[in-house]
Amino acid sequence: MMKLAVLLTVHNRKDKTVKSLSCLFSCHVPNGVSYDVFMTDDGSVDGTAEAVTEQFPEVRIIQGDGNLFWNRGMIAAWEEAERCGKYDGYLWLNDDTFVFENMLVSMMACSMRHPEAIIVAPTCSKATGMITYGGTINDRHYPPEGKDLKVKTLNGNIVFVPISVRERIGILDKRFSHSLGDTEYGLRAGRKGVEVWQSDEYLGTCEKHDHIPDWCNKSVPLRKRWKALYSPLGCNPREFFICDRHNGLIPACSHYCSIHLRVLFPWLWKIS
Repeated sequence: MMKLAVLLTVHNRKDKTVKSLSCLFSCHVPNGVSYDVFMTDDGSVDGTAEAVTEQFPEVRIIQGDGNLFWNRGMIAAWEEAERCGKYDGYLWLNDDTFVFENMLVSMMACSMRHPEAIIVAPTCSKATGMITYGGTINDRHYPPEGKDLKVKTLNGNIVFVPISVRERIGILDKRFSHSLGDTEYGLRAGRKGVEVWQSDEYLGTCEKHDHIPDWCNKSVPLRKRWKALYSPLGCNPREFFICDRHNGLIPACSHYCSIHLRVLFPWLWKIS
């Protein structure tokens, strides 16, 4: 029997969280596989935890104070799972990602093809059918074409980490507050000789978060841009420097400087 721990972290997205979990529990489960779900509720005040408890009492909820954000919320769920028992792998899931019924079957099949690798599933927009998240090569997403694709790093929407990889490279890094933890995990894996593979088909939908963040929005005053830059939901240069070090010191220093330049002179960058 293969036992998995499903990990997610949520904050004030009750309807999406319930829908995401509904999709998960509707998945076909491969023979010989079982799973437990660990969810960090990071200080939600919209009734998320209560709704999940009522509809999915089997979900184990870890309470946060609202300051964990994605990366540290996922760490809290991961650490709780490891306290509760021994698992053969860990499946990350975003609460705004709605998986298809074949997700577990397809992810486990891909893992069988690449047993010592991290597996990431691509997601598409329900509205357009275009790829939104998944594996990346040089910051670019590649839509699936019916075969597995070796990638450089990943987005954390649907990711499978087998226990062999966890034992080799550890868990997410607590130095990251929100959005860089998944990217750094993939880059760290590569530096330690662990491959990252994108599965051969879309396994869920998730809409792209396309908007100009405050830290580089020229219509936002400089003082507010600077504050937004260093906020957990911003583009913290220190965290980017840590992440970029996987690509070398010079690229890390260059990106560190360019982020600050973009805050000071946002009109120099073209927004596509």
